[in-house]
Amino acid sequence: MMTKRRFVLYVIDFFTLVIPFLLSRLITGYLVLLDAVESSWLSGLSWVRWGLFDMLVFSACIFGFRTLFRIYRNVLRYANSSLYLKMVMSDVLGGLTAALIIFLFRDFSQRMLVADVIATMVALMITLIGRFTYASLHVWRKSADHEQKKPVAIVGAGSVGILLAKELSINESSQYYPVCFVDVHREKVGKFVRGLKVYEENEDILRRLADMNVKDIILALPRFSGEELERIYRFYSQGGFKIKVYELPVHSVEGSEMRGKPRLRDFSIEDLLFRDSVASDMSALADFYCGKTVLVTGGGGSIGSELCRQVAQCGPKHLIIVDIYENNAYDIQQELKARYGQKLNLSVEIASVRDTARLDAIFAAYRPQIVFHAAAHKHVPLMEHSSCEVIKNNVLGTYNTANAAEKHGVERFILISTDKAVNPTNMMGASKRMCEMVVQCRTDSRTSFAAVRFGNVLGSNGSVIPLFRRQIEKGGPITLTDKRIIRYFMTIPEASQLVMQAGAMAKRGDLFVLDMGNPVRILDLAENMIRLSGLQPYRDIDIVEIGLRPGEKLYEELLIQTESLDKTENSKIFIERDAPLSRDEVDRRLSILRRAVEEGADELTSVGVREAMKQVVPTFHEPEEVNAKASEAKEMQLANT
Repeated sequence: MMTKRRFVLYVIDFFTLVIPFLLSRLITGYLVLLDAVESSWLSGLSWVRWGLFDMLVFSACIFGFRTLFRIYRNVLRYANSSLYLKMVMSDVLGGLTAALIIFLFRDFSQRMLVADVIATMVALMITLIGRFTYASLHVWRKSADHEQKKPVAIVGAGSVGILLAKELSINESSQYYPVCFVDVHREKVGKFVRGLKVYEENEDILRRLADMNVKDIILALPRFSGEELERIYRFYSQGGFKIKVYELPVHSVEGSEMRGKPRLRDFSIEDLLFRDSVASDMSALADFYCGKTVLVTGGGGSIGSELCRQVAQCGPKHLIIVDIYENNAYDIQQELKARYGQKLNLSVEIASVRDTARLDAIFAAYRPQIVFHAAAHKHVPLMEHSSCEVIKNNVLGTYNTANAAEKHGVERFILISTDKAVNPTNMMGASKRMCEMVVQCRTDSRTSFAAVRFGNVLGSNGSVIPLFRRQIEKGGPITLTDKRIIRYFMTIPEASQLVMQAGAMAKRGDLFVLDMGNPVRILDLAENMIRLSGLQPYRDIDIVEIGLRPGEKLYEELLIQTESLDKTENSKIFIERDAPLSRDEVDRRLSILRRAVEEGADELTSVGVREAMKQVVPTFHEPEEVNAKASEAKEMQLANT
């Protein structure tokens, strides 16, 4: 359907074509008269008739090829070099076609051919000038209104930066307008790109940008490593600039990389890890999980819900979410329904892993092939106080779920563990170490049991990130238990994908350890989060120490030492060489814990339960013992380099 604007454009272009054509024919006719050459087409009605015929053929061919090249389907104010090139090609082909048609119908003199070529060139030139002028005026009119927009500097004067500059110039809804480029390549420095000067990235640039009233920096680089990202962040954050990222997301499709639509986003918490993201082969994972029935306990939690999202992408036969907290389960259920609709066979069951009868009913009804066991209490100080509950939920809950999996023929059972299970100093970490023993001892089972151990995940429920964010929003201060404390971090999607990959390669009794990269100082994380908010640490937001919490140690251990671990096909996943206990020995230790829980049932905090945990987990130590020697730990030394 032709719009009013397109109709007006057709009319303008028609007269743009006709006028040069008529002028060329009049000039040609005048030259013929001067030469006193008699020509039948120049006399009377014959001239008019053939002139109109030629004009209509000429116009029809030009418009025909422009339509074929979809010239009129482009938005005029966003015209670019590609559109101009297409117009040149269409008009050249149209003009040649018109000349051929006229030549076939009647005599066609050399002088007339030259005249029509000139007419075509003049018409094309007028049309191109008109379109270029219109597009330029549109950009000028939009860019002239800068009072309501923020000046921004673009770091990177390459193809991505040029694309961003153009987007900011023509996008009416953009809150930014570019004032310059900044680049490290000297061959670009001092030159102009899209009318913007390119400045060198040196110490003077921070002052220069401040003089331009620039408060926001946009990174527009095709690729950068974690090391390069850290350098850029530290360089510009010292000037108090707020950093954003303009990126072309890369998606893996059938083994090849596909770039998505460009997007402008804030510099995120995940970026503060300053390392390359861990990429998993999702196509291989999809092949493994496609068509299988998968059950996720704790499916409404941070890791559990992300596992559900990742599994749903793989096209499972059935996905079952099990969680005791109905609000979280409802949220992930609605999210997956909205995204997949009837394409995903999804069930949600509200249940506790403490309830053996309920678990048995769920496993009997759905017959899952793969189970991810993510249900657990994980808050360290709370579990120090409620020590009986951490045994009931974490240890005995894992035991109940593993028994149900064996009874109902589950193919693979993957326990989600934690770095706090390594030389634990708290009940939560010790309970997770006991959970690892529960699954590792089942090497004689038809079900392949395995555990996956990793550190903190950014932004998970109860983690430090949401706490710091709330404290910053309130104006501070940020509270740290100890400024020396370090932790391993990974994003939730990264951790979930690696868990799924470990699940795909799991064998009986495997204990997988994920490579979390280098440990992160929580103090650095807090300072960087303040800078991300456009504020300065200790000036706008203070950071104060409040002392270590019960059960907390200064550092966590993953035991990523390649000489003592077995490699897997994934460079980020290792298998710990840990000889499993026998079933009888694990049952004996569980009996000790059950007895301690029964004896401490009428106490808020049972000393007996803690002592029992020390009996069954020999590596369990008091936090004071470990923290006293923290400075000697390799993890602490690595974080402080």
